[in-house]
Amino acid sequence: MRKPLFRLLTLPLAVGISAVLLWMVAAVARHDLVRFELVGSAQAAEKKIKYWVAPMDPTFIRDEPGKSPMGMDLVPVYEDEGNSGSTISIDPVTAQNMGVRTAAVVKGDISRRIRTVGIIGFDEPEQYSVNAKIGGWVETLYVNQTGQQVKKGQKLLEIYSPELVTAQQELILARQNLDALATSRFAEIAEGAKRLLEASRRRLQLWDISAGQIAQIEQTGEVQKTLTLKSPYQGIVSMKMVNEGMFIKPGMALFEISDISRVWVYADIYESELPFVKVGQQASVTLPYASEKPRFAKLTYLYPYVDPKTRTVKARIEFDNLDLSLRPDMYVNVEIQADRRSGVLSVPAEAVINAGESQTVFVSLGEGKFEPRKVKTGVQGDDGRLEIREGVAAGEKVVTSAQFLFDSESRLREAIAKMLAPKDAEPAEAQGDMEDLFGDDPPTPSKDLEDLF
Repeated sequence: MRKPLFRLLTLPLAVGISAVLLWMVAAVARHDLVRFELVGSAQAAEKKIKYWVAPMDPTFIRDEPGKSPMGMDLVPVYEDEGNSGSTISIDPVTAQNMGVRTAAVVKGDISRRIRTVGIIGFDEPEQYSVNAKIGGWVETLYVNQTGQQVKKGQKLLEIYSPELVTAQQELILARQNLDALATSRFAEIAEGAKRLLEASRRRLQLWDISAGQIAQIEQTGEVQKTLTLKSPYQGIVSMKMVNEGMFIKPGMALFEISDISRVWVYADIYESELPFVKVGQQASVTLPYASEKPRFAKLTYLYPYVDPKTRTVKARIEFDNLDLSLRPDMYVNVEIQADRRSGVLSVPAEAVINAGESQTVFVSLGEGKFEPRKVKTGVQGDDGRLEIREGVAAGEKVVTSAQFLFDSESRLREAIAKMLAPKDAEPAEAQGDMEDLFGDDPPTPSKDLEDLF
């Protein structure tokens, strides 16, 4: 009996306490809401609206509130939010989400190495052509392979020529004549026989008949059907234009012999790299398929014309090739150490936005503000840094990532600033001239006209 009665008495008390608590919470909420509205209205009163913009289309700008083409309410942009010119500001959290990174402008040295390909060629002063100085038939061809190694004085071929047979007979007769007249009492006759023998020898020598063969003909007194032509040079047979049994004419090229103990490397230099390549620079050559050490030499010549097929200029590098490991027409990798520039400003190459004729970087001004600047670039080094000749100072920080978003935002801000810029008023003098021209009052005549009439 007592428990139900106790519950009946405490129930109104609990309800009353709950009502009081709800009233207090509501009063506090109303007080905070009024305070927030007052503070918000005060802050809004301090800010001045610059223009209204569509939330989904930043190019849709109006001077008063309204609706965007998509039916959304226009959003106000305040003066302190709109940056002057093309400078932009980004919240640090947004910048972090965009992955914005910066790097300092550094003053130091920049070195550039030009990597290209080259082809091995013959040493041109060591290329020789062996010609026939007399007509005849090739009876025996000793050097009958292209690429064959030839030593100086080695037999090339045996030739049969009627002219050589006649010359041998004259030599034998001159020798016999000298032997017969050597004891003559008349010195002039003996001297004449001696000169005739020298002329016969000289004739065979001019036809590339060796001194040993001439001496053998004099000693034996026998005419040989064929005589041997020997090589006047050493090297390899790079071209062979004669075959055994072939008839050759005077002046005909028989062999081309090249000495490859020293070779030339022709490196391709593109036109954009020409300003950095000079004669005397250090160069290295490596074979692409071999793991040998690089061979070092200096650039000896830069050709004064451009190859019309490859649009490159040939740079010549000379190497000793005693082991004959460098073979003509082989491809090699070439690396040229270009000029080193000291005391220049540089930034990472990815920080520069190349727009054809102009290059732009974004400089961090601090507190989330970034400014676009036009710069003039120079040489790009091997470490990926680009020389800056004008536009930034040492110690400044430039944006190295997400700068393309900065560029689009900067151009948009700049376009909006130009659209909102007030138009210049017409000059007062021009307005006065227009009023005088279309005014109702007639022009006042000058004194000269009054005196005239």
